[in-house]
Amino acid sequence: MTSLPDRTEKKLGLVIDLDTCVGCHACVVACKGWNTQGYGAPLADLDAYGAEPEGTFLNRVHAYETVPDDGPAAVVHFPKSCLHCDDAPCVTVCPTGASYKRGEDGIVLVNETDCIGCGLCAWACPYGAREMDGKEKVMKKCTLCVDRIYNENLPEEDREPACVRTCPAGARHFGDLADPDSDVSRLVAARDGMDLMPEQGTKPVNQYLPPRPKADRVPSPPPDDGPVDVLAPFLEPVADAPQGFLGWLDRALGAGGR
Repeated sequence: MTSLPDRTEKKLGLVIDLDTCVGCHACVVACKGWNTQGYGAPLADLDAYGAEPEGTFLNRVHAYETVPDDGPAAVVHFPKSCLHCDDAPCVTVCPTGASYKRGEDGIVLVNETDCIGCGLCAWACPYGAREMDGKEKVMKKCTLCVDRIYNENLPEEDREPACVRTCPAGARHFGDLADPDSDVSRLVAARDGMDLMPEQGTKPVNQYLPPRPKADRVPSPPPDDGPVDVLAPFLEPVADAPQGFLGWLDRALGAGGR
């Protein structure tokens, strides 16, 4: 079996804001694209357009409807990938040493040349974050884009995981969670970041920021039967009539359609 390092110099990981994630799956597509074109063996797709498609993804987004006791129903989009746990059971059950945790940055990786596809790591992971590649018959998982974050041939702004670089809502953040002064650590402290399933005792590095109550940040809509003076601000046009060339073009097009 494989042993874990006594300590790691850094704890590189993700902080995911569940209040901001809109479930667009841009992170899923970016992850699939980068890891298929770059690191290791491609992430296979089998029978992609058939009756029983099968594909390998290192990042997935789940959606859940919540119905709180004191508020309206809401949908929470929940991205999930490897959490690079400090006490990673997927590493300690590996019989070949293919799964390992790096001492320099805490990233959990799989050496695909040593993986025998036994599936023990997937069985041990409580988060379902590992996937067997149907073509390569080896285990795949999030690498935190280790081939990007240290690549000096890339512009500095691109040296972060593809999912973080791509997220249009700014819901994903990357950094060293062992450094209390890092941006991600400050964000976790400010928003009460939390472990996923802490009862499992895996000590995940990745953190989630919980959704904020909608009542705290969304103004109440106007009454639908209120007086005109109350509704008037909501009935005003969103923009003035176009002027100059755009105004002439608008009038010309309008005249041409009659």
